[in-house]
Amino acid sequence: MPKRKQDSDDDGNESSSSDVSLVDVSFEFFDPNPNVDYHAIKRLLTQLFQRDAEQLHTHELTELVLAQPTVGTTIKTDGIESDPFALFTVLNMHLHHQNTSVKAIANYLLSVTEAHDPPFHATLKALFSQSEAHVGLVLCERLVNMPVQVVPPMYNMLADEVKWANADGEPYQFTHLIFISRVYHLSEEEESQLANKASARRRPETNSSVKKQKKQRPEAEQNEMARPADGVYPFHPEDDIVSKAALHSLTYPYVSPLPPLVQETRSRDTFGLDIRGRMMLVVGGGEMIRDLGGRMATLYGTG
Repeated sequence: MPKRKQDSDDDGNESSSSDVSLVDVSFEFFDPNPNVDYHAIKRLLTQLFQRDAEQLHTHELTELVLAQPTVGTTIKTDGIESDPFALFTVLNMHLHHQNTSVKAIANYLLSVTEAHDPPFHATLKALFSQSEAHVGLVLCERLVNMPVQVVPPMYNMLADEVKWANADGEPYQFTHLIFISRVYHLSEEEESQLANKASARRRPETNSSVKKQKKQRPEAEQNEMARPADGVYPFHPEDDIVSKAALHSLTYPYVSPLPPLVQETRSRDTFGLDIRGRMMLVVGGGEMIRDLGGRMATLYGTG
């Protein structure tokens, strides 16, 4: 039986574009299933770490995720035997410090922060050099078309599972949480190209209707739509909430070079996403996960 079922459907508003169709989907929340989920979870972790995934030993990391099936959540749409479309879990980096993947990830975090954010590096080095304060590695990834409304329930479930595990004497007492995610960078030229393509797909509007829409759009919404100063956008909008709560947050270029074909494509000015990594260190444990989930539910709803 799933932990919970959530329906994703339209709000009944008619679309102004005739080429848009809406599909009702039921999302089911499950514990990670070692008998079914290995390949799908490994793909999600490879997606999370992008071209640095190979050096981080995603095979061992996937096995570690599946070795703690009572802590963590997957989302599926076709029952327990189907592939998960999303994963959310936390691993104790101190408890598993000898695991091949966790050791590689710890060294990776230290190396990247040393190169790009010395204060962040100093904090991580101090945390990894002692055994009293435990760091939780938060792994959250989903397919690109999964709605953000599925995320707050996963945060609440994980907070409950961490609480119950601690009550049973299991090692989930975290003082810090490290989140790893993905972002993409758009130059002003690339952003202009995307805007032009989007405008071309939309039905032509009269000048008066455009002006009216601009006048009625709330100022806060206009600010949210403004281009970030650094041109960096998160793949997952909830990352902005985590970043604001973080003690340290770093967006960084991946360590491994782009494949030659991708380099050639970008050198010809053909549009392609400039994907980068992001790591965020948050003070707290299970209750901080619950607090973050509450903030996300307030902002995005829960479907």
